[in-house]
Amino acid sequence: MASAYITGLGVFLPNEPVNNEEIEKVLGFINGKPSRSKNRILNNNGIKSRYYAIDPKTGKQTHNNAQLTAEAVRVLTRNTNLLLEEIDCLVCGTSSPDQIIPNHALMVHGELGCPPCEVVATSGVCCSGMTAFKYGYMNVFSGLSKNAVTTGSELASTAFKGVYFQPEIEAKIQDLAAKPMIGFEKDFLRWMLSDAAAAVLITDTPRQNGISLRIDWVDIISFANELETCMYAGSIKKDDGSLQGWREVENLEEVWKESYFALKQDAKLLGENIVFYAIQKGFTQVRDKHNLKADDITWYLPHYSSEHFKQPLYDELVKVGFEIPFDKWFTNLTYKGNTGSASIFVILEELMASGKIQQGDKIFCFIPESARFSYAYMHLTAV
Repeated sequence: MASAYITGLGVFLPNEPVNNEEIEKVLGFINGKPSRSKNRILNNNGIKSRYYAIDPKTGKQTHNNAQLTAEAVRVLTRNTNLLLEEIDCLVCGTSSPDQIIPNHALMVHGELGCPPCEVVATSGVCCSGMTAFKYGYMNVFSGLSKNAVTTGSELASTAFKGVYFQPEIEAKIQDLAAKPMIGFEKDFLRWMLSDAAAAVLITDTPRQNGISLRIDWVDIISFANELETCMYAGSIKKDDGSLQGWREVENLEEVWKESYFALKQDAKLLGENIVFYAIQKGFTQVRDKHNLKADDITWYLPHYSSEHFKQPLYDELVKVGFEIPFDKWFTNLTYKGNTGSASIFVILEELMASGKIQQGDKIFCFIPESARFSYAYMHLTAV
């Protein structure tokens, strides 16, 4: 019977970790003033340190997204003794490409300089790494490729530099003769997201030595038909919940004044729906579809954006009769940050490297995406 396995992982975290007191020194102040919401948001999300592709001394960008991703692939090849020339299929997911066209995966291929191969990009937010992974998994499982290298990567920091919000601040000062703060929906994410890249090797046979992870199944479910947009960029959200994209604006000056390209989050909509839909709607579907049993799970790897969601996620699992004790949970949010599409693989790589995984262990991964509420669920078995 055909199977596909994770036989290696590589992670790249740029520069030295940045603690909470250093964030605004690296990203820059908005309107020359410290954020009023920073400490409250950091207290809720529990993140103590993260990584930025910015030199803290000069404020200059040290890597673009394609370079971050290529570095993770190089780490992967060193970890697995895979030659770049042996890559059969390269699939890259991100929410923060360096440009609109060409697609992100093609730029990564160019950075790597490896021979011609199938190259595919997937877009989205946190689930884009999982859609890339599923494409690679299906290619190997079906026999269309002998191996696949899939990636998730984010370059969030450069979009949150204080200088990028200055045109909006200046426009509002002129309009209101005041000193407004940046809107909470924009300021919120400055303290939530950081930079990283992760790469995964998928092959049709397990490793000869050491633990491999058999991919049992991957399910991705969208609830965009039921819920309005929650996280967005390149647009503004109108009162009726619809988006107005930057290409609908007649006067391009408005794009800069209203920070159309800033990444924004409707925190109220997030809080009301992200956990309920994750468990009561999405998880119950995959639980019933795959006949999951809580006692069978050895490790639970949840990617959540904030420690604030940890207890609610646990409580919702209890409500649906699927209690997973906290001693089975594994995450590194507090010291590696929320790195979006890379996060689940940054978590998985650390768990694999820890030596804690034993043959026969069952690993259940959960990845939510708030953009318009989609969720990925993955089940792995250590062999």
